[in-house]
Amino acid sequence: MGTDLGLSLLDGQVRDADPDRWLSSRFVGETQARADLIALYAFEAELSAIPTRVSQPMLAEMRFTWWAEQMDGVFAGTPRKGHPVLEALAGAVARGGLERAPFDALIEAQIGRVHGDPHDLEALFVGPMQAAVHLLAGPGHEAAALAGRVRGLVWTGRFDEAKALRAEANRALKRLPSEAFPAVAHAALTRPDAPEPVKRLRLVWAVATGRI
Repeated sequence: MGTDLGLSLLDGQVRDADPDRWLSSRFVGETQARADLIALYAFEAELSAIPTRVSQPMLAEMRFTWWAEQMDGVFAGTPRKGHPVLEALAGAVARGGLERAPFDALIEAQIGRVHGDPHDLEALFVGPMQAAVHLLAGPGHEAAALAGRVRGLVWTGRFDEAKALRAEANRALKRLPSEAFPAVAHAALTRPDAPEPVKRLRLVWAVATGRI
């Protein structure tokens, strides 16, 4: 599969599975940085789809375990050949110098979810958002953590808690480099069911002001 075709397929996959983050990624101007961000989101889309594809928790856990095992190759620079998500993710990990721990935590949290555990906001939302920030602006930007929690609270229907945390998150985001803001911009979307034009306008405002 050609590189351009592979990237196009991943971009389409993310647009279908995670339109909020796909819309946010449109604000990344540098082509490779956007492609790396899409690789990260495509990986997460693969994980999120597992419970919709199998009905038994143990079968889902087996699939999550397969992805966990693939992280060895991703972080060694030897991803499974012919798998576009793993190949793209390995490139993003190498270029961005990403750490493995958030990926392992994300998979473990997804396994917990299929067994009925409550959402682990740190593993499911904060860690992935910080990894995305790392891709765009390098390590050391802890300011994204609160934005990740806001996103997680909205996603899990805890809207009042998200609203209460938003002002503190915006104060923290003043320390975030502008090039990293597309990795957190989707935390500005307070209505998961809003139509796409409304979301686009909200994201334009968020990127322009540096606020969620």
